Amino acid sequence: MRPRRVGLAAAALALGGCTMIPKYDRPAMPVPPSWAQPVALPDAAPGGATAATRWQEFFTDRRLVGVIELALANNRDLRIATLNVERTQALYRIQRSFLYPTVGVLASVERTRTPEGSSFNGQATTTAQYSVDLGFTGWELDFFGRLRSLKASALQQYLASGEARRAAQVSLVASVASAWLALAADSEGQTLAQATLDAQQAVFGLLQRSRDAGIASELDVRQAQTQVETARVALAALKGQIAADRDGLDVLAGTPVPPDLLPPALSTVQETRPLSPGLPSEVLLTRPDILAAEHRLLSANADIGAARAAFFPRISLTAALGTMSGELGILGGKASALFGSGTGTWTLAPQIAAPIWTGGYNRANLQATRVERQIAVATYEKAIQQAFAEVSDGLALRGTLLEQRQAQEALVTALDETYRLSQARYKAGIDSYLAVLVAQRALFAGQLSLIGVRLSEQVNLVTLYKVLGGGA
Repeated sequence: MRPRRVGLAAAALALGGCTMIPKYDRPAMPVPPSWAQPVALPDAAPGGATAATRWQEFFTDRRLVGVIELALANNRDLRIATLNVERTQALYRIQRSFLYPTVGVLASVERTRTPEGSSFNGQATTTAQYSVDLGFTGWELDFFGRLRSLKASALQQYLASGEARRAAQVSLVASVASAWLALAADSEGQTLAQATLDAQQAVFGLLQRSRDAGIASELDVRQAQTQVETARVALAALKGQIAADRDGLDVLAGTPVPPDLLPPALSTVQETRPLSPGLPSEVLLTRPDILAAEHRLLSANADIGAARAAFFPRISLTAALGTMSGELGILGGKASALFGSGTGTWTLAPQIAAPIWTGGYNRANLQATRVERQIAVATYEKAIQQAFAEVSDGLALRGTLLEQRQAQEALVTALDETYRLSQARYKAGIDSYLAVLVAQRALFAGQLSLIGVRLSEQVNLVTLYKVLGGGA
């Protein structure tokens, strides 16, 4: 009775389309239900940008949008990610094709020579056999779901590659935006350095003429010269940085960026949309890298089903319908002898291969797939923890950058007033030119720092948009 029960169970499996894939339960999120240190974003607003917001809606500057479009069309890393999606899609289709029989035509001819000593009449003879068959060979009947499990695994790999491609796009958009903003900040810094150099050169020339007239001292002239040379060094450094920024942006864009898409200054950049961070479960589970990790976990889970099915028999079927004849060609204007009446043949050959002893291969293979699933679970959980930390860090930094910028703006205002007063005191003969020199240096450094803080604000917004999931 047992063989009959096994046969009935196999038939039920085949008809029901069941597999031996374990039931999938999504692992619990290994992070707190809310951000560790909730931060009230100064620019957050109801209906603000979230992970579902497309990048075209988040970035509002038309020049930046144009550069991002160039990168999406020409960046080689994104192109590789896209080709990987196409490759895994083809691999999935290959695996899926194993569920269906491969039908083909086989035509053959066989000639045999019988020597004199083996023939019935003592004479050597030569015979020919022609055949044409239509059918399939070795079609596995997937009673235990091995092929369907492998197909499910390949499908999840394909879906994971799609999410990986989306993650690559989000990362590319953020990288382009950050590089473009850095170029804008350095360009504004160059303008500031050039204006500072021009002003200091004018003062230096005035002091030289005053010295020649016996009014200013040689020390005042040399101190002014040091300020000129310091500004020249800063200007040269910024020019070099701008050249590097341009090269990096061209690499990200995959093509030279037209000059009309380059920002002249950070202050001319249009602000992005306000952000609404939402809850961790809403944000993290929609990030493409986490979705990709979950698809890989599902793929590993499906591999267990294939490994379990390997313990059961494999049933394959070979069948063909054809014709066979000892002659080929047209006989007396009638049908060919090969396709004439009385030449039809057929073949039906089912085969069952049941594992009895495999040297421990099947058990080791099952254990390996289970360990692979555990690794995939740990990888999935690690991706969630990493994403949670990235968002938490971005939110915490966002909450302090506004204070930094406000403090830096107040500092620049104070330094500007200090510079003005030191100039007035020098002209009145109260202080030496050294006080003016110190005030100039402090003001220039403060203005450059303010540009840096404003850049950090903009880049932080871009980073937050990226770690919140980005928009495709």
